[in-house]
Amino acid sequence: MTTVGDIRKLLDGWYPPRLAEEWDRPGLTCGDPGSQVTSIACALEATDEVVEAAVTAGAQMLVVHHPLLLRGVSSVAADTPKGRIVHRMIRDGVALMSAHTNADAAIGGVNDVLAELLGVTPDAPLEPSPAATDPAEGIGRVGLLDRPMTLRQFTDRVAERLPVTVWGVRAAGDPKSMIRRVALCSGAGDSLLDAAAASGADVYLTSDLRHHPADESLRAGGPALVDTAHWASESPWCAEVADRLAAATGLETVVIAVRTDPWTIGVHPRP
Repeated sequence: MTTVGDIRKLLDGWYPPRLAEEWDRPGLTCGDPGSQVTSIACALEATDEVVEAAVTAGAQMLVVHHPLLLRGVSSVAADTPKGRIVHRMIRDGVALMSAHTNADAAIGGVNDVLAELLGVTPDAPLEPSPAATDPAEGIGRVGLLDRPMTLRQFTDRVAERLPVTVWGVRAAGDPKSMIRRVALCSGAGDSLLDAAAASGADVYLTSDLRHHPADESLRAGGPALVDTAHWASESPWCAEVADRLAAATGLETVVIAVRTDPWTIGVHPRP
């Protein structure tokens, strides 16, 4: 019999909690470690629609990237947005576990999945983890592209290989500049602009870039920038963790097809 505790042990082995940022709150959010699991669902985050789909699929455990209770709450009453989800999952016997910045920093985690998808062979983390036991552990990745290409070509590749969103993909820099070395960080990564500049990368790919940090980085001589939707840069990990769980446990695993990217309208008038 496979239990919630068994799945937690697997996930903690692949994405060690020691690698989580101090502010982060990954791990088992709700569920009995001793409960049996015969089916697992995977998604980027636990929303009402995602939980409904997990229940409908017959899953006893939902594995996500974003912690539901990342920031402090004083109530999980059933009439609050997060409390409603917690009560639904407990009522329907679905455990919830997240692997967040620990999955970002781990070898084979979110950033390695993103790098492989984009044809980048990592040779170092963008920001090494202070808790690393292996020099490859850390937030983000830096490595060589499978072949040199222009910034425009690389941006086209990103748009083709990541899930499509109304946010789209945008780049800053000379479209004809050559890209060989790539720095990347899944999710919001403008706090690592300086690290990307210091890495010697020709381009830095991340999500949720803001005007002023991006502009200042470029004016300071930093690399070209490619900005993607947060959801798009992280969601490929869901299929990866589902495959790993299926291979390790022999259980049925499903990736919830609900798109949790919050943006629904994108208007791009001609410049």
